[in-house]
Amino acid sequence: MRNTHSKTRMLCEGAVCIALSIALSYLKVPIGVSFGGFGGSIDLVMLPLILFAVRHGAAWGVLAGLAFGTLKYFFAEGFAISWVSMLLDYSVAYACVGLAGLLRGRYRAMPLAALLGCLVRFAVHFISGVTVYAQYMPEEFMGSAMTSPAVYSLLYNGTYMLPNTVLAVALCAMLVKPMQKLGRAE
Repeated sequence: MRNTHSKTRMLCEGAVCIALSIALSYLKVPIGVSFGGFGGSIDLVMLPLILFAVRHGAAWGVLAGLAFGTLKYFFAEGFAISWVSMLLDYSVAYACVGLAGLLRGRYRAMPLAALLGCLVRFAVHFISGVTVYAQYMPEEFMGSAMTSPAVYSLLYNGTYMLPNTVLAVALCAMLVKPMQKLGRAE
């Protein structure tokens, strides 16, 4: 009975974290479009996903990220130019945030877990930029001539992923003690 109770609790917690991430996706500072691109924003959507992943592990974290990314595309103003960009920039990218769960139960390492999830998400966006969005690369971006899709993708995705990463790592650092207390209480 205890195992069923904890699995039900974990699933409910995952649903709440996904819903919270969806709600947070509406509170954003759009940044990508202002640089002549397709999107990207500074927001807090990764925080609940990271916290869930660190509490319950990578497998559940990846599943929660996948669910969130897919729901975000359909219900929170998602933009894609093809099914490949939809999969990469939403479903796969946010599933990768769940890899923060590789540091499951290590609440003191939550900032590192956040960094890991954010870096892997950035890598997916970078790959999407180099492959899918390369054909839309402008001749000039941020005052520099663009000749390489890799440089363009690095700069473009960096404009919103770097602030998001700093925000996620800083907030996770502030939540270490409360999460440790929660972990001990269970």
